[in-house]
Amino acid sequence: DWTPTEIDTSVAHPARMYDYYLGGKDHYAADREAAEKVLAVLPEGRAMALANRAFLGRAVRFLAAEAGIRQFLDIGTGIPGPGSTGETAHTVAPDARIVYVDNDPIVLTHSRALLAADRPGLTTVIQADLRAPLEILEHPEVRAVLDFDEPVAVLLVAVLHFIKPTDDPSGIVDQIKQRLAPGSYVAISHGTGDFDPDRSEAAVRGYDSATAPFVLRDHKEVAGFFDGLEVVEPGVVQLPWWRPDGAVPEDSDRIWLYAGVGRKTEELPPA
Repeated sequence: DWTPTEIDTSVAHPARMYDYYLGGKDHYAADREAAEKVLAVLPEGRAMALANRAFLGRAVRFLAAEAGIRQFLDIGTGIPGPGSTGETAHTVAPDARIVYVDNDPIVLTHSRALLAADRPGLTTVIQADLRAPLEILEHPEVRAVLDFDEPVAVLLVAVLHFIKPTDDPSGIVDQIKQRLAPGSYVAISHGTGDFDPDRSEAAVRGYDSATAPFVLRDHKEVAGFFDGLEVVEPGVVQLPWWRPDGAVPEDSDRIWLYAGVGRKTEELPPA
């Protein structure tokens, strides 16, 4: 009964499909149907979602603990769950400021209830679309929490692969990078078909009925998002190999996403 009226529950949404992969409960029949189409071709899909959530945690811990970042802009945050950006950052830095951005009304509803309420002034949630990056960066609620004259970490975790080529994903990322202060970081994870093109392409057909398609990109394309940034070691790598907490499991080669973190060291030309 609490579902916002603007949510079309008859059409699958990637955020709710992702919640289904993670074992959450905030999804509808259309989301489950689309997700099961993916899992029928790619049973590893659940493992990929879990590995992606683990990468988010490692990246945020690195940014807060080692890089000293105290401002986070999480775009495409998805439905909140354990290991969220704020939960992870605040274990390292209780004063960290977090802005969550997503274009799904159900994400906005959950996030405002679960993430922002307990840290007024330090956390906010807005509904916006990555395809209009300047609207995000100039949003008054974002500006009330984040100071873009100081370093900010922008998290684009498992979101760019929902941006079609015609929407110019590289241009979107360039606009974001250009607006950040030196010392800022960008973290990205992105699905790829490099490891099994045929099965990957078949799996992402499950998103054809969703609100956004899934666009696979190769290593060169994903690495290109970091142009102009100093890429943090170990570089743009298969997701489980980005600063693992321990030994990488033997079956980690089935995680078909790339991940990386880059640091802005100097001003960039206008995008």
